[in-house]
Amino acid sequence: MPQDPSNRPGTGAPTTARVDSWLWAVRLVKTRAAATAACRAGHVRVRGERAKAAAPVRIGDEVRIRMDGRERIVVVQRIVAKRVSAVVAADCLTDLTPPPPPKVESPLEVIRDRGAGRPTKRERRDIEKFRGY
Repeated sequence: MPQDPSNRPGTGAPTTARVDSWLWAVRLVKTRAAATAACRAGHVRVRGERAKAAAPVRIGDEVRIRMDGRERIVVVQRIVAKRVSAVVAADCLTDLTPPPPPKVESPLEVIRDRGAGRPTKRERRDIEKFRGY
């Protein structure tokens, strides 16, 4: 299998990068410190294994990062060590994250007019009865 000449040692293109540095470089986290903290907390997985901040990532690796209650799943397409623009960062990964589940609106929502003030005792009892309390 022929190797990609841009990934050979000595050509200047890196073949691996630290996972915390790569997450920051492709703009998945705001700061490198935040990426390191996510690794320490166990929120980052590389190839299915929990990753320390210095774990290497290579082209084709699947990286999962849990943040804001969701899990982002990305595949490494290009190794970058320095932070790049958003356009270039989009080319460095393939996002496999499933779309978030649709928000379920509660049918037990009581809407009051804005500025109507505090509910009266009767209105409060009606609201509680409607909600099933």
